[in-house]
Amino acid sequence: MYKYNILYYHLLDSQSLPTISRDSNRLTGGNNPMAEIQLSTPQKRKLRSNSTPSPMQSSSAKWKSPRRCVKDCPKSPVKMQGNFGDKTINMTKSPVKKRLSESFLQKPMWNPRDVEQLNAVKEALHVSTPPATATVVCREVEYNRVLDFCKQSVEQDKAGSLYICGCPGTGKSLSIEKVKEVLVNWANESALQTPDLLSLSCTSLSNTSDIFGKILDKIHPRRKANGSMSPLQYLQKMSSQKQQSTGRKMMLIIADEMDYLITKDRTVLHDLFMLTTFPFSRFILIGIANAIDLADRFLPKLQSLNCKPAVITYRAYSKDQIIPILQQRLEAFPYTVFQPQALELCARKVASASGDMRKALSVCRSAIEMLEGEIRDSIYSLQLPSLKMGLSDQQRGGACDKSPIQESGVVRVDHVAIALSKAYKSPVVDTIQSLPQHQQIILCSALKLFRGKKKDATIGELNISYVDVCKSTLIPPVGIMELSNMCRVLGDQGILKVGQAREDKLRRVTLKVDEADITFALQGIRLFRNYLQQL
Repeated sequence: MYKYNILYYHLLDSQSLPTISRDSNRLTGGNNPMAEIQLSTPQKRKLRSNSTPSPMQSSSAKWKSPRRCVKDCPKSPVKMQGNFGDKTINMTKSPVKKRLSESFLQKPMWNPRDVEQLNAVKEALHVSTPPATATVVCREVEYNRVLDFCKQSVEQDKAGSLYICGCPGTGKSLSIEKVKEVLVNWANESALQTPDLLSLSCTSLSNTSDIFGKILDKIHPRRKANGSMSPLQYLQKMSSQKQQSTGRKMMLIIADEMDYLITKDRTVLHDLFMLTTFPFSRFILIGIANAIDLADRFLPKLQSLNCKPAVITYRAYSKDQIIPILQQRLEAFPYTVFQPQALELCARKVASASGDMRKALSVCRSAIEMLEGEIRDSIYSLQLPSLKMGLSDQQRGGACDKSPIQESGVVRVDHVAIALSKAYKSPVVDTIQSLPQHQQIILCSALKLFRGKKKDATIGELNISYVDVCKSTLIPPVGIMELSNMCRVLGDQGILKVGQAREDKLRRVTLKVDEADITFALQGIRLFRNYLQQL
């Protein structure tokens, strides 16, 4: 029996595979010299001759495994769909990865030694360079809402106010710049009166009330100063009387960094929005601020004054939004600059830390500088031996052209990784990463607690959030007294600010570091990674 088993497996390994006949115990094969063998031993196990053949058996063609197929290697797009019994196999790559791979293969690689190419790519990735598209990529919904608001106000000669909030680097100012261009062209094409435009940054004002003087100077540039009436009173009078507002154009006022106008009584902010509520007002006000909770702080008062603005919130960019924006900046070039995996790494890290598009552009520029320095070092290392050997300039040039950097001159993953580490490298991140585990859990709990409207909380409230994080990570929590002591230690290190109170659980705690630094420091730890993604 042992002898026939060896012969049977030998036949299976040959090119023409034999089959077992169900009528008799025979092995039959095509061109095999041992094509027919009579088995004298009895068959111990019966074959399932009564069962219906499966689709795999009935098919004459062989099914190829993607792992054994050269063309279906993991680096190439795999797309396979088939019905095998009751199961359906569908293996496809994600659309983002597929687009990245296709764009990488379609274009030739760039030459980073070409100064013109290098400067053009750097300029395209600069923050101040506006994108070439008509709309803002991945911000079409917010852009259309702002544009429709402005069009409706101009078309109906109706004053109004709009408040735009969102984290830094989320496309707020870029959307407004596009809206201004489109609004002027639309007004001219529609034979409507083009509104006057006034864009100002509130950070440039020496006094918060100077904003009313800027608006009045735009309406009457050569107006003489009147000591008996302030600019605000003059604007209120103009918006209250029909005679003074007749024949005057609508004015679009864009106040960027509006949170700088907040004072203790908030009168400047309220008076500014109230200018749009006067019966003959000609003002269209758009306020922009980074603070998301600013609207919640002053909206109730504005609502009581009947001047509540419409609110549009710009969320932080996700990984699937950062990649198309970077691709849009690079698609005009007829060559490939970045590896697809390098762009994806940049998008993932920036999206998980802050979602700031300006940071992503800065990281890409820094990665290009890494490649530039690598090429410079390689040229120097190739020229140094040739100078010692006394080679001619032509021979040195030929040696430089054959350097390995010339063959793979794209920005790689390691370049982006170094740029990311430099961009997010800070003493705060190093301090948080070196903290004991329970102190890191306290910071993760504070991050969860302060992600909403609250900027401070009591130690008792922090303890509730701390216990929730411990339960989710299956770590036994410490008592509230030990938690209070650890908060005091974090306060000594400058990470938390702990107030004074009669009882420990009533002491108020505030974060003294940026939330993005905490997120970036803890996301590399497997214990907190899944939890931070849920915030």
